[in-house]
Amino acid sequence: MKTKKQKVEDLVFKTYLEEVMQNKKFLKMNRYIQHGNTSCLLHSIAVAYFSYRVSKMLKLNVHEEELIRGALLHDFYLYDWHAKYKPTRDLGFHGRIHPKIALFNARKNFKINHIEEDIIVKHMFPLTFYPPKYKESVIVSIVDKICSIYETFSKTAYQNILTRVVSTKKERRVIARRINLYN
Repeated sequence: MKTKKQKVEDLVFKTYLEEVMQNKKFLKMNRYIQHGNTSCLLHSIAVAYFSYRVSKMLKLNVHEEELIRGALLHDFYLYDWHAKYKPTRDLGFHGRIHPKIALFNARKNFKINHIEEDIIVKHMFPLTFYPPKYKESVIVSIVDKICSIYETFSKTAYQNILTRVVSTKKERRVIARRINLYN
C-alpha cells in the first residue's frame, strides 16, 4: 500500500513523464532495443523512475524536473545500435557517441537546461571521460548502469513498471496505447 507521500511523488513523476511523452519523436524510442528485450523507451522510463526514487529515498535535495527529464532523454538517439550498418558506424563506438546524439535530439525537440544537458551528455562516464557536474547527473549515471545490467540479464525486465508509474487502468491503457503506436 502506497503512502500519501509516495502517491504525491508518483504524481510528480507522472506529470513530467506525460509532458515528455507528448513528443512523438520521443515515443519512437520504443522501436529500438536497448539491452536484452528492453526498448530504449522503457529503459529511459525505468532510469528516470528509479533515479527519482533513489533521490527521494536518500532525501537528496535535487532539481526533480531536471532529474526526471534528463533521465528520460539520456538515450534519445533514435537508431538501432545493434545493427551492423547503423547510421553512426563511421563516427565511432556507440557507448561514446550516443550521448552527443541524444543531446542533439533533445535540444532539437525540447527546451532543455544546463542540468538536463549535463545528465544526457555525461551519463556514460567514465566511458566518455568527462565526469558529471551535478548530483542529478551522478544519480542518473549510476542508475543507468544498474538498469542496464538488470536488463541484460532479465528476459522480462520492468513488466510492472507501468503499474508503479500510473495509478489507474485508464492511465495504463493511455500510456500503453501511446507506446504501442510507435512500435
